[in-house]
Amino acid sequence: MFALVDCNNFFVSCERVFRPELEGKAVVVLSNNDGCVVSRSNESKAMGINMCAPFYKIKHLADAGQLVACSSNYALYGDLSNRVMSILADTVPKIEIYSIDEAFLHLEGIDPEAVPQICRDLVTKVRKWVGVPVSIGVAPTKTLAKIASHFAKKYKGYKGVCMMDTEDKRLKALELTPIDDVWGIGRRIAPKMVEKGVKTALDFVQRPREWVNANFHVNGVRTWEELQGRVGHEEERDERRKSICTSRSFADMIEDEKELMLRVSDFAAMCAQKLREENSAAYDVTTFMFTNRFRDDLAQYYPSATVRLEVAASSSQEIVGAALKAFRTIYRQGYRYKKAGVTVGNIVSADSIQSSLFGFDDGLRQKQDRLSKVMDAVNAAAEASGSSSGRSMLRLATQRPGHYADGIRSDFRSRLYTTSLDDIIEVH
Repeated sequence: MFALVDCNNFFVSCERVFRPELEGKAVVVLSNNDGCVVSRSNESKAMGINMCAPFYKIKHLADAGQLVACSSNYALYGDLSNRVMSILADTVPKIEIYSIDEAFLHLEGIDPEAVPQICRDLVTKVRKWVGVPVSIGVAPTKTLAKIASHFAKKYKGYKGVCMMDTEDKRLKALELTPIDDVWGIGRRIAPKMVEKGVKTALDFVQRPREWVNANFHVNGVRTWEELQGRVGHEEERDERRKSICTSRSFADMIEDEKELMLRVSDFAAMCAQKLREENSAAYDVTTFMFTNRFRDDLAQYYPSATVRLEVAASSSQEIVGAALKAFRTIYRQGYRYKKAGVTVGNIVSADSIQSSLFGFDDGLRQKQDRLSKVMDAVNAAAEASGSSSGRSMLRLATQRPGHYADGIRSDFRSRLYTTSLDDIIEVH
């Protein structure tokens, strides 16, 4: 059996932990630069506010006091997520974190009769210890557990826990689940299924396996098996990402070449840091920039360029250097840029890097790798201590002074209650 633990309206719930006055109010959390809605309270959903709704279209509701808008505060959300996951990890033999607000619990070896009470206790414990409400769905497969968690969240009668532990419950849940709500059925596949008369999950499982395989191939069969209550075969695969991208939209359009170079350096350094965290290295470094496509009155330009490294690298010096080399080939004066980013690709394990043919630069690369690790250690310690410099206390000279988030519009951001001593909660 599997249990899926899903934090309800997670970003909004995190905001409410330290701002209890938001309970019962319509609240939304906005994306970077306060662009669009990425999380909604139940009250804002009832008002008809959709996910990804542009903030400028609903700003009048905030101005009128009918809606509370919060800028995204990912440092806070990440910290509270870690607290939730640590509670889950202490409760069951194995946990599989699926996203910042979801985790699968493996329940092998636990008495089935004890599972409902364990889940109810988890709902209570996470709410009491962290302040975040969660819903739990329990079922024989991960796909069914996802469906069960939707019911646990939607219907108050379940009190946060939905057990899909009988055949009757499984069939009833499938009958009530639209096909596009099934985990593994993407936006492109769902319309094709509806065209073929498959409108619910029950319609899907009632089709023959041969029909599923002919129309939706191996991934469709795996989902079909999971909905039948049989754990689909999961092939062993390398979990290493094929590419890593760091990009930002700017609060204001930027034309100055030096300022853009500072931004690109920041993005490249963040990509390099992520590579080191995953013990990876990359051969390809791509820099890209966008002008504002919503400004028809301005000249448009969407360039990108890739630099191929002779030896896969993860040091900040090499990744930033390659990103700036690519930047210099694409930057053009006379354009006002709204977004830029860096992508590292062709990623390999850091343990399997092949040196250059003659090894002339091996000693320099080893020094750069050691220096980057020292930077990581110092910056991690600074972040843990609540320093305002955070992860950018030590940085390359080509990077901007200050925090990586500088320059991002966040007019409604809450404080860093749990990660910065400067923002610690005040009791009056």
